[in-house]
Amino acid sequence: MRRRGLAGPLCVALLVLGGCGIPAQTEVQVDGSGPAAGAGASSSRRGEPPTRTASDDREAFVSNFLSAAAGEPERAYTRVKGFIAREDKSRLQEKQGSEIAVNVVRLTEKPVITENANGLFTVRVPVQQIGVLRANGVLAPPVATETEYQFSLRNARQPGQEGAEEGGLYVTDPPTVLLLEDEALRRYYQPHTVYFWNSDGTRLVADQRYQPLAVPRERLVSEVVKWLVAGPSDWLRQGVIGLPDRTALINNAIKTDGRWEVNLDLPGDDRRKLEKLGIQLACSLPDLDGQLQLTTRNQSQVTIPDLEKHRLAHPVYPLTGGPQRFTVYEGAIHPLSFPAEASGTVPLRAEDNHNVVSASVRRAGDKVLAAMVTTVPGGRQRLVAGLGADPVQVMTPGPQAFGAIGRPVWLRSLDPAQPYGLVVADGRLYRFDDRARMLQVPVSASGRVTAVAASLDGHRIALIVGGRLYLSSANLDGGMVSLGPVRPVATTLTDLSAVDWAGENTLAVAGSTNRSAVYVVGVDGAQEAALVKDVGARVTHLAVYPTNPTSAVLIMYEANGVAYRYPADTIRRDQVLETTPPPSGVRPGSPTAPFFLF
Repeated sequence: MRRRGLAGPLCVALLVLGGCGIPAQTEVQVDGSGPAAGAGASSSRRGEPPTRTASDDREAFVSNFLSAAAGEPERAYTRVKGFIAREDKSRLQEKQGSEIAVNVVRLTEKPVITENANGLFTVRVPVQQIGVLRANGVLAPPVATETEYQFSLRNARQPGQEGAEEGGLYVTDPPTVLLLEDEALRRYYQPHTVYFWNSDGTRLVADQRYQPLAVPRERLVSEVVKWLVAGPSDWLRQGVIGLPDRTALINNAIKTDGRWEVNLDLPGDDRRKLEKLGIQLACSLPDLDGQLQLTTRNQSQVTIPDLEKHRLAHPVYPLTGGPQRFTVYEGAIHPLSFPAEASGTVPLRAEDNHNVVSASVRRAGDKVLAAMVTTVPGGRQRLVAGLGADPVQVMTPGPQAFGAIGRPVWLRSLDPAQPYGLVVADGRLYRFDDRARMLQVPVSASGRVTAVAASLDGHRIALIVGGRLYLSSANLDGGMVSLGPVRPVATTLTDLSAVDWAGENTLAVAGSTNRSAVYVVGVDGAQEAALVKDVGARVTHLAVYPTNPTSAVLIMYEANGVAYRYPADTIRRDQVLETTPPPSGVRPGSPTAPFFLF
């Protein structure tokens, strides 16, 4: 089986989060009327996949055929039909506009090409379905279930024969859908993040798109506006809000004297909504500089004077302070000490720090949110939680005890009145608050829930259900936490056991490849690479600091009762601070359940 990695040993770029603006008050200026935007220019094609005649080598030809759908969607059928023999072109049923969809697949083995007695070549392509790439750049969950595709190749007819064709190879008996190999997705598209506001308009939530490299760069602003107008991905809709119905882009965005001008038809001519759209665009266009001016049909106008300064001044994820490492040792939380890293102190009272199995502690402004799983008599477990200044003075035990509770995670809401988290207990998902009150949260996937992780925006949730990876979006309205429909995420890992967010659009996932391993996986499954190929035992705990801009990946995990620091360094007892030596003759335990405070 081929394991396709990301560029570099890990492609650390996938772990880096960009900055943007979500301030409570911004330098956005609300002006009066302004000029309407004219049509923008578009030119030259780039990033087009190879044509049929690019190679006569059969293996290269098959690879080129599985890349042909890449590029601007309205030309996908033309490019693919260029590979298909004339007698079979009608097998591929064309769709138009928003109905155009490309099946993205991961090859699980090298295509097998067999020569037949009739001079044809049979091609067998084993695949894993990753998703459906739609015309709006969304990679949606897969619809097809095929694990293999077959088609044939033939040589062109010889010159002088009736209906002579160009030389080279042709595809006969082709698949009836557009296919795109995952490597071609990486080669001919640029992943692009756009942002939507959460339901109360306090935080932006990331949504990944794919921009064909063949699209001229000067059209990017217009394309991003269209993506925002079309709304979020289906799985994300529960946790965010789109633009008002009937919002539309008038003409294309243009750049005049360093100012980008976007003209919109915005129902209601709501200036506040126009201002918030300006913030969305500033974040969704991280390489755009100069001014951004939005104008409605009714000539209301909003201007962001300097896009670059706006993004630098207002990061999407306003974290305070760097990460600090902690672990559970001998039933209590302890700080860890590593060279060139800051160590902290346990933000709990000593009388509360006992019988701990796992914990989640995070900063919330000038306060600390703490949640611990503790053991109780009878071998059962209970959640304990609290909120307060460091050290937290009041930790409240929950009213329920369970057979087993997973690692709790706090949702990073910007609203101090909503200190909520998620935790798995006895195969079900629960919401909890700062007083450890738990309420079950329904999950629209069958099977036992075994792990949960929350993104930095607090609205995108990763779940392991029945050993498979899923995403969902969380809505925190009205003091409740509800999840939308789940989105399955393809990975070559099986028997998944742990997950955490590795970046804005990436996850760290533990599972099996016949050996226990930890992979980084894109949120839509299109990208994956091995972090640790052979852990040696099943990973039961995984913690990541997801905003790391350097080559040192900050990941810790536990396997077989032993804690590790990425890639495979055992966390030793002498790296655990604030401990006392064990009594004479007593063997010291091992650090377990490591986590980051940030």
